[in-house]
Amino acid sequence: MCQILDSTAAMSSISARAERSRLSAADWEIAALDLLAEQGVAAVAVEPLARRLGVTKGSFYWHFASRDELLEATLRRWEQADADTLTGQADKIADPRERLVELFRRTTREMRSHVIYSALLKSLDHPAVRPVMQRLSQRRIQYLALAFKALGLNRRDALDRARLAYSAYAGFLQLSMQLRTPRLDAEEFEAYVQHVIDTLIPP
Repeated sequence: MCQILDSTAAMSSISARAERSRLSAADWEIAALDLLAEQGVAAVAVEPLARRLGVTKGSFYWHFASRDELLEATLRRWEQADADTLTGQADKIADPRERLVELFRRTTREMRSHVIYSALLKSLDHPAVRPVMQRLSQRRIQYLALAFKALGLNRRDALDRARLAYSAYAGFLQLSMQLRTPRLDAEEFEAYVQHVIDTLIPP
């Protein structure tokens, strides 16, 4: 009997080691981000993530002490990816107006980021979410302000234009993803984006 129990324990240990080696902390964070995008912050929990990844809950604790620790790591991952995706390519453009136009257009194409942003707006009362959204919003506004300043606007006007541009972004997401206003078709959306560019970016 002891031999059977020892064998069972050994198999469990081997299985746990296999799960640990197969999945990294990044795998859990990416899966958590997918779940957050689909169902919101409250849905991010160990058991549904384990099912999604096809492993036991025990393998989660090789990487994270708690669900809150996973959520914080997931939000850090998204925050960094957001900065790299939205500004990384635009920074390579030398002309300041072309750089802003590219940023506006790139922002409209990053649909996954929009979905996550909208989901996080619904959870601003969560202690892990609020500081991330505050940092992200402040960083985006500062980036826009510097971009508008490079076009020749003074500091105050550049900051005001940056706040207006960011408000247009956040407001459009609220209308389309939370208030569920009628969806624009591709042609209408492109026309809207061009109107925003023409209105907010000086010639």
